[in-house]
Amino acid sequence: MVLGILALIFGIIGARRARGGRAPHRKMSIVAAVLGTLGLIASVVIIAIGASILNSDEFKDFDDCVQHADTQSERDACANDFEEDINN
Repeated sequence: MVLGILALIFGIIGARRARGGRAPHRKMSIVAAVLGTLGLIASVVIIAIGASILNSDEFKDFDDCVQHADTQSERDACANDFEEDINN
């Protein structure tokens, strides 16, 4: 997310300088701004999806199950139950 913001900021700065004749490569600056914006949007979407998964009831049930599991087979059963809950 931070890198997307930085690319957007520096792309805009570079494009303004190139428009004023103080810097070359205006197209490269515009590309940096566009890619920075796309990176920022993708980061926000990924964070939103991750937050929604972590706040879901299925994940809370899975977390409780894993916390109370004593053996690896019980943890595997928790994972299988979680997968079934997500797919249904």
